[in-house]
Amino acid sequence: MPKQVIVQSSIEAVEIIETPIPTPKEKEVVIRVSVASTNPKDWKYLSYWNMDPHNSGDDLAGIVHSVGKDVYEFKPGDRVAAFHEVFTDNGAFAEYAVAPDRTTFHILHNVSLEEAATIPLAALTAAIALYSDMKLPPPWALRDPAGSGREIGTPLVIYGVFSAVGAFGAKFARLSGLSPIIGIAGRASSFAETLVDRVVDYRQGEDAVVKSIKEILNLETSVIKAPYVFDAISENGSFEATARYIDPDGGIVSTVLSAKEFAKEKENFKYPPGVKASMNTVPQVFSTHKDFGYLWSRYTSRLLQDGRLTAHPFEIIPGGLNGVLTGLQKLRDGEASAVKYVYRISDTQDFLVGQ
Repeated sequence: MPKQVIVQSSIEAVEIIETPIPTPKEKEVVIRVSVASTNPKDWKYLSYWNMDPHNSGDDLAGIVHSVGKDVYEFKPGDRVAAFHEVFTDNGAFAEYAVAPDRTTFHILHNVSLEEAATIPLAALTAAIALYSDMKLPPPWALRDPAGSGREIGTPLVIYGVFSAVGAFGAKFARLSGLSPIIGIAGRASSFAETLVDRVVDYRQGEDAVVKSIKEILNLETSVIKAPYVFDAISENGSFEATARYIDPDGGIVSTVLSAKEFAKEKENFKYPPGVKASMNTVPQVFSTHKDFGYLWSRYTSRLLQDGRLTAHPFEIIPGGLNGVLTGLQKLRDGEASAVKYVYRISDTQDFLVGQ
């Protein structure tokens, strides 16, 4: 019988259980998972909010096994990637997973399944930040469809550009013609340099980060404070730094975590009064932003097909499903830098772990 991983809230143990192959609902796709990948939310939600143990994986790539009666874009045998609906049954850490058809997309053979598994959640999170939260122009709004011309004057700062979410934000921003794109990074600065126009090292300290961003903006634009900030980290001082370099009169910031819980002063933290701040919640693509999730999933497939978008770097964790706990703990312990941990499900051995 097929296996899936149940992650304990302590992130100190998992249980591999046997469950039947799921039956899809009307607009669902059942996927035989070839590769699953790990996101920070896969351990943070369990640990910080002490959630009940569950299969917390949401990113996957594989082969369609079956589809619901109202699914018309996919059929058994299709090669796909998908974003599983968070906090529901049959997640990505399994031999068979379920995803809504609207957040499933085709993968052609120019993209490996390992690469494909790094994309869904991170790319959708970045797209929501840039195009829903900040209302920046999408790539298709360019007068030059090839994107060869970039207009100076719409700067974007991405805190944590080395993360998968931040990196996809930078890739989308470049497709949209934004410039300059300023990325804040640390030990992954060399990777960040491949994504953005200028890199600022947060290890220099908050004062140096703020000074560097102001100098770059003053040199390359007509402003000295950032009109748009995507905080793809949202902890460890990123809120406080952003509050100092964002434009206090109309600046827009999108975060991935809540300032009330992850800023240093938590409830006492405030952006300048003129700043519009929103917390990016990618699960919106399963509720209020269903069309957004559908369109961007399809558009992501097209961008991958023609080479305008590439996957995030990845590291294969040995052992298939038996390696999920290792990957989650490495994420929790801060070992990941400019890399996503992925699991080849075929590498799963016939023994149970974490019992």
